[in-house]
Amino acid sequence: MRRCRTALISLPVALALTACGRLYELPPPEGDPVVLKPAEVATTWTDADGGTLTLKQDGTFVADKICIAIGFEDGLTQSGTGTWKQGSNKKQSIVSVTFDAAHPETGERKPDPWAALRRGKVWKLWTRVGDPDHDDPHCTLTSPAS
Repeated sequence: MRRCRTALISLPVALALTACGRLYELPPPEGDPVVLKPAEVATTWTDADGGTLTLKQDGTFVADKICIAIGFEDGLTQSGTGTWKQGSNKKQSIVSVTFDAAHPETGERKPDPWAALRRGKVWKLWTRVGDPDHDDPHCTLTSPAS
């Protein structure tokens, strides 16, 4: 009888913990928020799969197969040109990247906000990708810090 009661109590607890896990969002990549100067942002950034994003001083960019955050889709990349703008609060730069053309698979064209981090001698720009309930990895671009 005691085992049956323990099982009845354990089942709801296990289900509740599973449900909580579905609402959990991955924390940002490792690093400290940083405010970057425009000259520090205007450089070439790379992702883990070799995609590149070259942000130019004039506010334009060229991208080659960079990971992107569109809707709830994971693993999408995009190449092309566009414009970027930098904003920041007191602790962190935010870089907004807008492609000139819509994504070929989704048809979406919207700015992607990338938050700046620094970890040691590496700067990072990152954005959330995919459905936060499914632990999809972040899209992270890196560049050597000066």
